[in-house]
Amino acid sequence: MKSKTYKSIELFIIFILLPVSFVFSYAPIIKGSLGLIGFLYVIYILLKVENQKFKIAPNLNWTRFWKLTLVKLVFIALLTSLFVWFTDREDLFEVVINKPKMWILFLLIYSFFSVYPQELLYRTFFFKRYSYLFKSEWLFLFVNAILFSLAHLFFKNGLVLVITFLGGFMFALTFNKTKSTLLVSIEHAIYGSWLFTVGMGAMLGFPT
Repeated sequence: MKSKTYKSIELFIIFILLPVSFVFSYAPIIKGSLGLIGFLYVIYILLKVENQKFKIAPNLNWTRFWKLTLVKLVFIALLTSLFVWFTDREDLFEVVINKPKMWILFLLIYSFFSVYPQELLYRTFFFKRYSYLFKSEWLFLFVNAILFSLAHLFFKNGLVLVITFLGGFMFALTFNKTKSTLLVSIEHAIYGSWLFTVGMGAMLGFPT
């Protein structure tokens, strides 16, 4: 499980073949089973092969993290608020105003059961397994963002692919800098929750 050939095939199956297959119509139970098998394989590799420990990294620079995250959030909030205002202003904060209980419940479910598994797969696992396959660090980060975007191909929405590529690149930069699954998961949860809050959740499969 350490050879370049093995890991290249592994990368192709998990991060390209499987996500692309979800674009096609076949039994949901098969899709769910494939996804679950893939994720269990990733957890097994992290724990048993890579000896990854699921613990909070010491000496995290929380002050710097929160400053950078809030600055980026302000920029994202302004940009997305303007976008929703000009494209479909009826959706602007509609969920927060009309369905506050559902909004809170979904943000909790999304943060713990969607964001964290995504970051385990696309940052913790991906960086641990494949970084040495790339001579260029920037190429590696770019590929990570591309593959993260590819995971959202089943939405069949060009804007979603752009947003998830940009988000994926930001998350890759954060993880590359901090080596912390916790920090990148918090960042991911904040930005994703904001998109749901501002009124862009429908295109990402969020409840409305």
